[in-house]
Amino acid sequence: MKDLTKGSPLKLILQFAFPVCLGNIFQLFYSLADTRIVGKYLGVNALAAVGSTNSLNSMIIGFLLGMTNGFAIIVARYFGAKKYSDMKKSVAATFEIGILVSILFTVVSTFFLNNILRFLNTPDEIIGMSADYFRIILFGMTASMLYNVCSGILRAVGDSVTPLCFLVASTLSNVVLDLVFIRRFQMGVKGAAYATVLSEVMAFVACMIYMWIKYPVLRFGVSDMKPKARLCREMCSTGFSMGFMLSLINIGSVALQTCINRFGENIIIAHTAARKITDVFMLPFTVFGTTMATYCGQNYGAGEYGRIRTGVKEVLYITWGWCAMVLVVSYTVAPVLIKAVTASSEPEVINTATLYLKVNTILYFVCTLICILRNVMQGIGDSVTPIVSSGIELATKVAVAAGLAPFLGYMAIIIAEPISWVLMVIPILIKIKSNPVFKSKKV
Repeated sequence: MKDLTKGSPLKLILQFAFPVCLGNIFQLFYSLADTRIVGKYLGVNALAAVGSTNSLNSMIIGFLLGMTNGFAIIVARYFGAKKYSDMKKSVAATFEIGILVSILFTVVSTFFLNNILRFLNTPDEIIGMSADYFRIILFGMTASMLYNVCSGILRAVGDSVTPLCFLVASTLSNVVLDLVFIRRFQMGVKGAAYATVLSEVMAFVACMIYMWIKYPVLRFGVSDMKPKARLCREMCSTGFSMGFMLSLINIGSVALQTCINRFGENIIIAHTAARKITDVFMLPFTVFGTTMATYCGQNYGAGEYGRIRTGVKEVLYITWGWCAMVLVVSYTVAPVLIKAVTASSEPEVINTATLYLKVNTILYFVCTLICILRNVMQGIGDSVTPIVSSGIELATKVAVAAGLAPFLGYMAIIIAEPISWVLMVIPILIKIKSNPVFKSKKV
């Protein structure tokens, strides 16, 4: 465990963020490996079948991941305040509420799966494979949620290294099981789904055993499994807020994707390449956002408001420096990066993707404000403003998809996120400025 309420804020933040960053990088490489295995051994139809459920999967998993991260913030607050009895109750409630919500998602999504796939315009030739794949993923969703619960709790008490180790083990086992089930046993897309679920089950079991043995302070008993109504309200407020925040982001992206698919193959390839490079460019935003949620949660619980202000300021300076470097890259070597990702020399692909990066990176300075401060607000108990901000993002993307795309074409997609960032940051800055944590002189 690591107490983030004592010591140099920047040093602690960087030490915590480094394993989180490695984990995110590893997940990016795993995603590419998984896609390659399915495409190579099962063909383009199978790859399309798996890919056709990505938006739905991202929306559901995004909600559950956000929810469990929100629960972990409550655990971090009690850990920072040294209220270990309440912390055990919050750990128990995290498991109870998480299991209940994930089972509810599984039952409802499974029951309406075919209707959902039809709504997503899944082609008839692959809808059967899509249903076979995603039905298995849904049944394993609780295991995925439980692993995220354990990882979130460990990060809440300052341990960001152990979740990284189990993540690496899980992703490596997933790749191996992919090859075994798909290539050896010829199980098709079902094999890919079983590989994912089984690796998540193993990761949860191993992580839970480690947590139970290593950290006695996290062990909860029967008496801890009857939390008070106040704690449940606190858990649900923060957890559901973060869950809805991520879900709204994914819904907005789906709205834009419906427009992109109408612009032709070259534009689809260009957008895909630009987004993959964007994922790398924005990696520090995500990493420091996750880090600051835990850091602020612990220090808020301990009443160390001065440390929160110092940590936020130093992290923003670092990420703004990164933004400046990325801006230079996008205006110099972006075409080279696009060619490397797409293996295409098609001028429309290169020029379109390059234009996307040039326009978007100009306002990365605003985007990083949103990513960092939105998580900071969750950490210090404001669960409403982040949802309002995400709602603005959703509304902006839907408006662009419905109103501007028919007239501006792909340029509307390019400017959609910069416009949403400018609008989203307004309520965040207003609330941050008026929040007692940033007005108080308490240290």
